[in-house]
Amino acid sequence: MGYLAFEETKVWQEGKLLVKELYQAINDNSSFAHDYALANQIRTSAISIPSNIAEGFERASNKELTQFLYIAKGSSGELRTQIQIAVELEYLSPEVANKLIEQAKAISRMLQTLINYLKNSEFKGVKYSSEVKEPESTYFIEPTDARLFLEAQNNLHH
Repeated sequence: MGYLAFEETKVWQEGKLLVKELYQAINDNSSFAHDYALANQIRTSAISIPSNIAEGFERASNKELTQFLYIAKGSSGELRTQIQIAVELEYLSPEVANKLIEQAKAISRMLQTLINYLKNSEFKGVKYSSEVKEPESTYFIEPTDARLFLEAQNNLHH
């Protein structure tokens, strides 16, 4: 078992899916699409989530990854606020908004799980290890597979 690329992690995939669904929700309402300030801010917040996950993984250290995961988590909170504003402005139905907000909350929970794992890990990152050579385009795994990550880490040291 090796490391997964950020593209293989569920949290990044879910973040990317949320971006797509938000773009669709904005495009489905011409008034919303023409509120350039709010529409662009929502797009920016949504895009920031998978982008910061990717950037953190590419840094190849737990400390930097954790920092970027916190930024992604912050963007998720910012996005939920903006979605609520869009409902109050009648750009989004409560049903659509609730679905998007639940997706953002689920991403935040996944991010927090991964942050907690990284904070407790003795492995500090690929770039700090003399035994581990950085695999091309791969680093860590999603929070639900933390056990497999730990097993892979142990196998590298034996």
